[in-house]
Amino acid sequence: SQSELTAWVSGVLDQPCVPAAPGVVYVFRNPALRERFLLRRYGRLRGQPKKRWSDERYDEHKGILEPLMSFFAERGRLPKVEELDETGAIVEAFGSIPRAFNVVRTVTDKAEWAKITEDCKEDIRVYLALGRITGRPRFSDLPPEVQLDVRAFFGAYTKACESADELLFSAGDKDLVHEACRRSPVGKQTPTALYVHESGLGALEPILRVYEGCARAFLGVVEDTNVYKLHRVKAQVSYLSYPTFDKDPHPPAHDTVVANLDEFRVFYRNYSESENPPILHRKEELVPESYPGREKFARLTAQEERAGLFEDTDIIGFRRQWSEVLEERGVALRGHRLVRSR
Repeated sequence: SQSELTAWVSGVLDQPCVPAAPGVVYVFRNPALRERFLLRRYGRLRGQPKKRWSDERYDEHKGILEPLMSFFAERGRLPKVEELDETGAIVEAFGSIPRAFNVVRTVTDKAEWAKITEDCKEDIRVYLALGRITGRPRFSDLPPEVQLDVRAFFGAYTKACESADELLFSAGDKDLVHEACRRSPVGKQTPTALYVHESGLGALEPILRVYEGCARAFLGVVEDTNVYKLHRVKAQVSYLSYPTFDKDPHPPAHDTVVANLDEFRVFYRNYSESENPPILHRKEELVPESYPGREKFARLTAQEERAGLFEDTDIIGFRRQWSEVLEERGVALRGHRLVRSR
């Protein structure tokens, strides 16, 4: 099993392993490189706030301010002197890095920078929480930039670990997970699970990111997964592949990998040869509002609701039964549009 493989490799090499994918583990010679990899795995992609209006000092020194903005967008804090090549030029022009960043804040949205800081802090909490599963690193093993992150956000490594432990243990409480799924701003709600497209993972609460991360720490990354099913009743995460998610109005599942966290077992099912695979409905609910095509998905769902196609949700989850409902109602799908069938 995956856990046996990880334990065996770790025991032979006397080094902690990182599950990379089912049947694959990574081993790093350099502990700092391992921690950089894990932090990227559990972190979120962020962009920097856009400039809102013109400012003479900003326009004049744009070449040295943009690297400062990029650094803050990535790390959620101001750089130390040695962390930015443009430090000398910034200090010469503005007197200090904080003063230079004040100019940036005047031409952008201050609240967005504050959110970036909070997001980076939560990423560190998630990373340290999941680090306890495979062996939390010593502070000295962290990359230098991550050590500075910890000090900036938490003051001390012990406080950061205490906060991470609280988050990790909360992810083991099914009631807390259930409530977090219920109030999630993104994802399709069902009585037993929350379905989230890969583009929406970063918008989940930290407790749900840790919940999914526990499965990934055990299983590794499941290739081609683009929909995640977070079970609300049992400790289980399913990794679903829908290759035609964007193109097909009701894409069929290609395969499913299920990680059971109560028994540490993995289940796999392939639907590529199935004549009646499970299909998706209401795709707009799975993705964040900024997702390309979300409005198109929502318009189709509204059409299908008006046509009464969702009256019996127990039977429409499979392609054959869904086709029968369309035929009975005298309608057909043309791309992401519902039309009268001939």
